[in-house]
Amino acid sequence: MAILEFMARNGRMMLIAGLVAGIALPGLAVILRPWIAPMIVALLFLAVLRLGPEGLVAGFKGIHRAIGLALFFQLALPLIAAGIFAVAGVLTHPLAMGVVLVLAAAPITGSPNITAMTGGDPAPSLRQLVLGTAILPLTVVPVFLVMPAFGDAGDVASAAAWLLLLIAIAGGVAIALRLSGIVRGTPRAILAMDGTAALLLGLVVIGMMSAIGPAMTGNPLGLAATLLVVFSLNMGLQLAASTIAARSSPAAAPAIGIAAGNRNVALFLSVLPAQTADMLLLFIGCFQIPMYLTPIVLNRWYGKLAGRV
Repeated sequence: MAILEFMARNGRMMLIAGLVAGIALPGLAVILRPWIAPMIVALLFLAVLRLGPEGLVAGFKGIHRAIGLALFFQLALPLIAAGIFAVAGVLTHPLAMGVVLVLAAAPITGSPNITAMTGGDPAPSLRQLVLGTAILPLTVVPVFLVMPAFGDAGDVASAAAWLLLLIAIAGGVAIALRLSGIVRGTPRAILAMDGTAALLLGLVVIGMMSAIGPAMTGNPLGLAATLLVVFSLNMGLQLAASTIAARSSPAAAPAIGIAAGNRNVALFLSVLPAQTADMLLLFIGCFQIPMYLTPIVLNRWYGKLAGRV
């Protein structure tokens, strides 16, 4: 328990350690990659367990507005981006494809955990995660139709449906544990949950970084360009979305910003054509860096928006 409490209090450092280990130890990243999916489900379970029934119900208030946000982020934005890239004649460039793919994705399953690390309320982030995943089988079809290199939209819809089922099972088990009293929402229990989540997030980021280490020596210019694009995309989305959200709901602004910028692009890896997946592996790996630096880079920003700083 003491170790978990230490990890909870140093969760942001756990993410930094994961990023460094993923870059420095590509062999370890390859070993951990097959475990990413179960660890992601475990993160979702911990997020719901932490919230409990009351927090979950509170988080789903304003669901109509949340659906509108999800449609804007996952349907309107990627189609707008694809149109701009098509007019510019760069639609098939790996960086352009990476941007469209990220925009088409639902929020990452770790977004409630990352929101908690910034001191924000994870409930709105969980709401956007569930709704975004639920509508993904519908929103992904138009995007994939305008991006032939992405392959069959039906495969992505099936993957999204499977993820949604896992979300329902993990969330249901977590709520049952809280309702039965087997797990209580005491401060010490929440610290243990946060510590476990920090450990899992650190391991997940290691597994996603296997393409970064080789690129540092084999393609440094391509790596630098990709990092510039992913940081601009991720941080730009977070800053814009959280600023707008703060006008109507300052307390929810961190969760909305984190859900907007941190997308589960890794879900697409298993359904993209092999050639496209290879082209985008570096982009997807680089995108993990601003995601997992969010609790450090934007911690003060989110605290200010929510009135904590």
